[in-house]
Amino acid sequence: MKTVIGSALAATLLLGVSSAAMAVERGGVMTYGRYADSLFLDPVLNDANVDIWILSNLYDTLILPTDDGKDLKPGLATDWAVSDDGLSVDLTLRDGIKFSDGTPITPEDVIWSLKRAANPDNGIWNFLLVAVDDVVAKGDNGVTIKLKHPDPAILPALTVFNSAIMPEKQFEASEGETDADKAKAFSEHPVGSGPFVLESWDRGSTMKLVKNDYYWDKGEDGEALPYLDGVTFELLPDDATRILKLQSGEIDGAELIPYARVDELKAAEGIKMEMFPSTRVQYITMNVRPELNGQDNPLSNEKVRQALNYATNKQAIIQIVTHGVGTPLTSYMSTATPLHSGDEPLYPYDLDKAKSLMEEAGFADGFSTSILVLAGNQDEIGISTALQQMWSQIGVKLEIQQVDNPTRTDQYRNGTFTMRVAAWTDDIADPNEITSYFAYSPTIDAIHSGWKSEEADKLFEASQKETDPEKRAEEYARIQEIFNTTGPTIPLYETPYPVALRDTVEGFNQIPLGNNIFVRAWLDK
Repeated sequence: MKTVIGSALAATLLLGVSSAAMAVERGGVMTYGRYADSLFLDPVLNDANVDIWILSNLYDTLILPTDDGKDLKPGLATDWAVSDDGLSVDLTLRDGIKFSDGTPITPEDVIWSLKRAANPDNGIWNFLLVAVDDVVAKGDNGVTIKLKHPDPAILPALTVFNSAIMPEKQFEASEGETDADKAKAFSEHPVGSGPFVLESWDRGSTMKLVKNDYYWDKGEDGEALPYLDGVTFELLPDDATRILKLQSGEIDGAELIPYARVDELKAAEGIKMEMFPSTRVQYITMNVRPELNGQDNPLSNEKVRQALNYATNKQAIIQIVTHGVGTPLTSYMSTATPLHSGDEPLYPYDLDKAKSLMEEAGFADGFSTSILVLAGNQDEIGISTALQQMWSQIGVKLEIQQVDNPTRTDQYRNGTFTMRVAAWTDDIADPNEITSYFAYSPTIDAIHSGWKSEEADKLFEASQKETDPEKRAEEYARIQEIFNTTGPTIPLYETPYPVALRDTVEGFNQIPLGNNIFVRAWLDK
């Protein structure tokens, strides 16, 4: 239990250390139940939340997001300044910082890392650093980022996982000819500067992280973070199994709790049911390419997509799946995302309008289609089952295909899926990330859907350079209007993050940008 000893209190106060700091306990391993395993622990080349939400524990960035996800705080850099003309950023590195193998972090590592992240040949996230023209050393402990043009989001971009600082020599010494080959080899035993280090990974089962003895930040007691000796992640795709293991004390925390179980866990003894504020949006992605598997694709018809939206009773799904916790989407981005526009729920339920649109599209008798659902995920199954019933009213026969996460991810990235249940969380306090991923076709064909709007593409490119806040807001408002009315999604709802913890867990946080933060977590033993 908490070790606050009365006889030591006076001495504590004289030393200027709070009694709260004395309450923090060090040591122990926290076990956390995940719905899906990570795929690839390279910060530049990944494309999935199962990776992204782990990366911040292994790697560090120059600047960090604040706990509310809206502001900036020092990371590997202690301070920064944007030039008056907006064409350069100076950053000062923290003294004495090291990678997890004990080697110093140098300006050269920073230069190499940012150039790798900005390389248009590397991954899909380089658009966040598209304005970077060069990165050069500034004295012995700083760098200057030179920009091709002013970038209104350059500082938030330096908090995002793909701009993590990595060791150049260790990466380049990894086996392989190409950057992708080296990344694959390096990420099996990654060296970063985050609070934890990968100790072992039994894929499909267990991942073990241990504390980084060279981590730079300090805790409330003045000693180096993290408080924990390690974090063990157990892969538990089935919601019920995650909850049972939590209730029995076999694990200390569990993510993505089904909303149907939230009230039960709030009342359960020994458990803290947390609803962390988020930027999480839930939606259905449709593949809108003209042909799928050699056959004409009804989803390529804009009126069919609109009909499916109007035939979806989103309020009913919110009640069925989230038990009223969710709120209807008013745009493809969350209301917490900067420059969100729209104050009315998208596509209010209108069955007559849906039937009329199906007739106009030439599908008065409906058609058969399918949707990919993560096996064992109660919320996704609930959503799809509701859609199956709702869409039957307009003649659409929906086959629910339950698959594991690697299978679904493979079909999604290859553009061979028909539909899938999906969720998104911002990684940056700016609308450019979600807009590039959803609406800007050159990034990944608009969430791998094949959708394209030349107007939206041009507006997004302009917004990346626009420093006038009002003009940038107008550009994003128009992009949202285009996507929300013609895009490849069924927008459903936004929700907080439902995380259940044993009452012995303190200090854990999932910030609105999604990252699971274990650096200040500790166990009240």
